[in-house]
Amino acid sequence: MTIPPGTYRLGPEQARLTVRTGRSGAAAKAGHDLLIEVTSWRAEIDAAEDPAATTMQLSADSTSLRVLEGTGGLQALGDDDKASIPKSIDDDVLKRGAIEFQSSSVSADGDRLRVDGELELRGARRPVSFELHADADGRLTGSATLTQSDFGIKPYSTLFGALKVLDQVEVAIDGRLPSG
Repeated sequence: MTIPPGTYRLGPEQARLTVRTGRSGAAAKAGHDLLIEVTSWRAEIDAAEDPAATTMQLSADSTSLRVLEGTGGLQALGDDDKASIPKSIDDDVLKRGAIEFQSSSVSADGDRLRVDGELELRGARRPVSFELHADADGRLTGSATLTQSDFGIKPYSTLFGALKVLDQVEVAIDGRLPSG
């Protein structure tokens, strides 16, 4: 099923927006793959009868990140680490920059929507494409893989570069369309 016609406003109340990171480098075993939640964001879907007339936009607060979990590593990720990681992302990676997405085209294939558009991240605008799945019960899921360096972002590293965040991160949404 495609999204029924109408205007839908989503945020943390209806859906979870997450970022998943990986790690590399000689000291990768010491680091963690992170699952990070964006806690302040808004999206609007103006769904038309013809999916090609559908538009989508999203705005996220780059300072609203919260580490949900860290997997791997030599030790469990502690609460102090979970608190300091978003600060490092603010200071060293995103620099409190705008995160904005605007669709340019939407097409449907069964319960899948292919969305093309532009993402602005740290002042750079780049094309992004992804699929959304809309179930009959209103569940909406999808993900996109972003390459940080495409946006002028140097992936975070520590230990003199021996531990690095992978250049590609996965951004995902999982939630429910608001009714009526």
